Amino acid sequence: MTGARYPIAYQLYSSRNFPPLEAQLPHLKAMGYDAIEPWLPAYEENPARFRKALDDNGLDCYGFHMPLTGLTDETQKYIDIALTLGARYLIPPFVAKEDRVNTPDFWKSIGEKLAAGAEIVAEQRLKVLWHNHDFEYAALPDGTRPIDHILSAPNVYFEIDCGWIVRAGADPSAELTRFKDRILAIQTKDTAPIGTDFDDGWTATGDGIIDWAKLAPLFRETKADHLVAEHDNPSDWKKFAKNTIEHLRSLGL
Repeated sequence: MTGARYPIAYQLYSSRNFPPLEAQLPHLKAMGYDAIEPWLPAYEENPARFRKALDDNGLDCYGFHMPLTGLTDETQKYIDIALTLGARYLIPPFVAKEDRVNTPDFWKSIGEKLAAGAEIVAEQRLKVLWHNHDFEYAALPDGTRPIDHILSAPNVYFEIDCGWIVRAGADPSAELTRFKDRILAIQTKDTAPIGTDFDDGWTATGDGIIDWAKLAPLFRETKADHLVAEHDNPSDWKKFAKNTIEHLRSLGL
């Protein structure tokens, strides 16, 4: 996306501790957000009602987080949810610690599951994106990384979370370049200096240690069509949401 203003979505997980969630929507719209990226269970009980709440507030849904098992075992259910929400992207974000196996073959198998789901949902012009945390950047015994195995699978795209990459000790600049043809969404999560306890060490975008002015030109080299604001545990969600979008817009994004 060259030069144009990015649509910006707000990951609703950020303010899960401040219900009711639907009451947050008009505030987010007033701040300038274009869309909501929901997580399970925000939309599960009644996707049509959730869509109506978005419509009533002039907000879109580009993609949503969902379980990997939902993609593999309940594919049609999540296709239906995507079509109801008007979403393009189905985004599994996690493998539980107790389920992880520290081998290349295991992480290749995760990529294969994503690719199998991607083939099915493509019939509805939907795409599958993986969302990273820090564990995908921890070296395996052979020196390779889980993220490389996951994204080696065909037609598996990437919602890159820059904050978790920094927490893992990796370089988001290198990862934006390495996976530029797979990145369809960019989460601009920021982190305070390692060891910070307040708000679990996360901050609004621009208030932490990540050099977003340096990263912004690299965004333009990817295939990302929107940005996503997220904070894992803000004590003041409105302050986080406002500071984040203002910083992104100040960078011309």
